[in-house]
Amino acid sequence: MIAIGGDGTVLSAAHFLDHGTIPLLGINSDPISEEDKLVKKKDKDERRSHGALCAITALDMNEKVPQVLFGGGKLSTRARIQCIVKSTFSETHLVPALNDLLIANPSPAAVSRFRMGWSKEIAVDPRGGSMSEPLPVSSYGTVTRFGGRPYDVQNSLNVWSSGMWICTGTGASAAMKAAGGNPMDERSSDLQYLIREHMIENSPNKDEIRNLDNGILEKNQHIHLRWNSQKGRIFIDGSHMIHNLELGDEILINSRAPPLALYSRWD
Repeated sequence: MIAIGGDGTVLSAAHFLDHGTIPLLGINSDPISEEDKLVKKKDKDERRSHGALCAITALDMNEKVPQVLFGGGKLSTRARIQCIVKSTFSETHLVPALNDLLIANPSPAAVSRFRMGWSKEIAVDPRGGSMSEPLPVSSYGTVTRFGGRPYDVQNSLNVWSSGMWICTGTGASAAMKAAGGNPMDERSSDLQYLIREHMIENSPNKDEIRNLDNGILEKNQHIHLRWNSQKGRIFIDGSHMIHNLELGDEILINSRAPPLALYSRWD
């Protein structure tokens, strides 16, 4: 697939490639030249895309498009975010996110209330669905199911905040970086999460909670959220694609989405 535009066009195109078998080539149709960078800020058009996800620009496409068509170019594998939302009567698999997810109240002035924990898949017997190694009930946190599979939610905490970012290595240099997140290798298979403006001043163990505000979700780990506000919204790779949340919805987040084959810049 070829996406001609900017980074937003590449992200939107990637949502259609949900099986990870078709490579994506981004072409920046309006690149910022070196001369443009020297222009005073007030004379610039700030709406133009940086083209960080575009391997080719309109200035070099005559040379580089034939290289790709004949097997050249630099093809990299990028991890994506899998997000499953379970409501009262439905379970929705959102499109794989290449950059990031923002989970927050629809109003930026409202508090986002949710319970966050780390989910562990419970071992089951494939012959009958019963526990292969039964554990005492006291060892469980909260047991829930996604896709018919049981998960144990552990080490959970109640969060009052402005919402939550989750990003891939590809998206770590975008909104996550601006929000104070940590740098990541763009080829990493891990995810990073960041709770925005976490209100913990009155918590007795606020130092311990503060250490959980920003962290890495490794390949086989899952984050579980229970949405405790009346309304919520998941923004997928920007503001154009959203999924609305209601009170009591559960969200499972991991890096099990099919990775994306994306062409990167090369010399």
